[in-house]
Amino acid sequence: MKTTIKATLALLAGVAFAGNAHADITIATAGPMTGQYASFGAQMKAGAEQAVEDINAAGGVLGQKLILEVGDDACDPKQAVAVANQLAGKGVVFVAGHFCSGSSIPASAVYAEENVIQISPASTNPKFTDERPGPGVMRVCGRDDQQGAVAGAYLADHFGDKNIAIIDDKTAYGKGLADETRKAMNAAGKTEVMNESYTAGEKDYNSLVSKLKQANIDVLYVGGYHTEAGLIKRQMVDQGMDTILVSGDALVTEEYWAITGDAGAGTLMTFSPDPRKSPNAKPVVDRLEAAGRTTEGYSLYTYGAIQAWAQAVEAAGSTDFDPVVAELDKGEFDTVLGKLTFNDKGDVDILGYVFYEWKDGKYDYVN
Repeated sequence: MKTTIKATLALLAGVAFAGNAHADITIATAGPMTGQYASFGAQMKAGAEQAVEDINAAGGVLGQKLILEVGDDACDPKQAVAVANQLAGKGVVFVAGHFCSGSSIPASAVYAEENVIQISPASTNPKFTDERPGPGVMRVCGRDDQQGAVAGAYLADHFGDKNIAIIDDKTAYGKGLADETRKAMNAAGKTEVMNESYTAGEKDYNSLVSKLKQANIDVLYVGGYHTEAGLIKRQMVDQGMDTILVSGDALVTEEYWAITGDAGAGTLMTFSPDPRKSPNAKPVVDRLEAAGRTTEGYSLYTYGAIQAWAQAVEAAGSTDFDPVVAELDKGEFDTVLGKLTFNDKGDVDILGYVFYEWKDGKYDYVN
């Protein structure tokens, strides 16, 4: 009987081991799937779903299939922490997220504590990596000090004889970007004539617009998101102003034009070089479009974040935190964004920011 029991236990152990060897790997994307910034959540979800489908179709990671969880933080810091805890509790080993810096920064503390690797496709506040709580916190997008340097120099160079105002929405992203842009513009010899803050989520910005009109503002730099920027631009036009609105990468959604209509024509914004224009990304773009998924904004950045993690896992031969982080630190990754390497802060070496212009419902490079 002892022999039979031992044989049975050995068989069960073998079955359990085999089951673990072929277990699915759970990863996640997290961002504003609902709320006023849900268009960006849709971009992230589209990129993540396509990446998981493509990787699984090619055999998975370490021979195992990826399972995708989607977390909704609505760009709210408290909700982001709750989402991070929920994902960690589900055994997620990697998160491509979050979107808003104000969400990514508090969520990163949870991921660091739980040994979950976090690569944000979109959070640009320098503090996200400068003050990261652990080595598994990274991003595949640029930083606001890089973006602000480009924007500030452009404003000083192209609008040196104009009245410029700088406003922000008081968020980690919006205020951080406005501060960096102001610093760079001032360093280039141009001083703004007005600084203001506004409250995100409101519908009526006519009192702010009236102040801008009274100050004869020619160029308005907005540190904030597309919803408020779109309303402000439209209300400036309604008050007879031809002020040029300039902003950052949070305007890379067609929802901006849906808010402004033709009033948005001539809006300028900074964003990294559009990965959709790369020949290497074309097959992925084609598959996204064939599946009815968006290709704009941060769709490909989310896809690229998952690619980098998956390649690091293959190199490590494990999904365990330490070996994968070690591979992310030293490896070079072939992605839809190009070849990526991470520095000792977790920032990625990618092409810098360029200017885009909105017209006819689309954004494209400034000539």
